[in-house]
Amino acid sequence: MRLVYHPAGHDDDLRVALVELEVGRWRAARELLRDTGTHWALRTSRTQLLAVAAARSDVVGVWLDEEPGSYDAQLMSVRVAVERALRAHRQQHPGSAGFEAKARRAALLAARRAPYDPVPWVCLMALAQIDVWQWRQEHRVKSAEPMLPSGPWGLLYEVNQRDPYNREAYHRVLQFMLALDVPRAAALAAVVDFGWSVAGQRPVGSPLLLLPAYAQIEQRRARVDPLWRRQWAEDPSLGYTLNAFHDWFHKAPPGLCSVSDLNHLAYALWAGHHYLEAAEVFEAMGPYAAREPWASVHDGAANPDPGEALLLRARAESLAALARSNKPRAGRHP
Repeated sequence: MRLVYHPAGHDDDLRVALVELEVGRWRAARELLRDTGTHWALRTSRTQLLAVAAARSDVVGVWLDEEPGSYDAQLMSVRVAVERALRAHRQQHPGSAGFEAKARRAALLAARRAPYDPVPWVCLMALAQIDVWQWRQEHRVKSAEPMLPSGPWGLLYEVNQRDPYNREAYHRVLQFMLALDVPRAAALAAVVDFGWSVAGQRPVGSPLLLLPAYAQIEQRRARVDPLWRRQWAEDPSLGYTLNAFHDWFHKAPPGLCSVSDLNHLAYALWAGHHYLEAAEVFEAMGPYAAREPWASVHDGAANPDPGEALLLRARAESLAALARSNKPRAGRHP
C-alpha cells in the first residue's frame, strides 16, 4: 500500500486550502474558515495547519491588507506570528524575543476583538513553551492537581471556558512541560501524570483520551527499552488505550479524527496485542499516515525508513488478524 503523508488526512477542503496557500492564494482559506464557523475543534485544528503552510510566505499579510476588517484574516496573522515565533525559538534565532513579543501582542488583540473564540488563547498557550524558565507569571500558576507543576493553568482555564477539552490546548501543555528547564526525568513524570489526569476525567468523544499514549511515546524518545512493547499490553496503558478506542474512536465523526491521533491509537492497540481493534483504526486511516509515533518507536531495523516499515508491519498483522477472524469490516471510512 502506498502511504500518503499529509496532515489534512480525510479533510479534503483543508487540503485544497493548504495547496492554495503554498502557491500564494488565500481565498480558499477564507472560504474554509467561513464555512468552519464556530466549530471550535475544527477551527482550532484547521487554523493551526494553515499557519504551518502560510508561515513560509507573506500570503496572510496580503490577505489582511486586502481585507483589513476580516477577523479570520486577523486570526490567521496571529497563527502565523505564533508559528514563526516557535520556529525562531527552536532555531535559536537572535531575534526570537521579538517574534515572541509580536505574536503575543497579536494574540491579545484578537482575544479582545473576539472574546468568544478559544483560538487566541490557544495561541498564548503555544507561546508558553518558549518561556522555559517561567519568567511570566501566567506560566507559573499553581495547579489544582498536587502532582502537577506550576504552569499556564490560567490560560488553559480561559480556553476551557470557550471550548472544553480543546485538543491543541492540552497538547500545548505537554509541550510546555517538556520544554521547561528542569531535569528530563521530572518533565517526563509530569507529562505522564498530566496525561493520566486528563484521561481520568473521561472526556467521552474527545481525542484527549489518547493523551496518556502521547506521554508514553515521550518516554520512549528519552530511552531505549527492550521491554517497550510489553508496557502497552498491561494496565494502566492498555486500559487507557481501550478507553480511547471505545469512547473516542467509536464516537467521533471519522472525518474529524486527526491523522496523528489515528496513528497513535493504531500503534497503541497493535503494541497492546489488540489486533482486531487496531485493524478498525487502520481501515479508518485509509492511506493517510503520520511519521509519529512510528519513527520514535521502531526497533532500529536495517531499512531506509524503519518507522514506515513498522507501520506497514503493524497494519499487515492487524488486517491479517481481522481476515482470520471473519469479523465484518467496520466501514468507518468518511
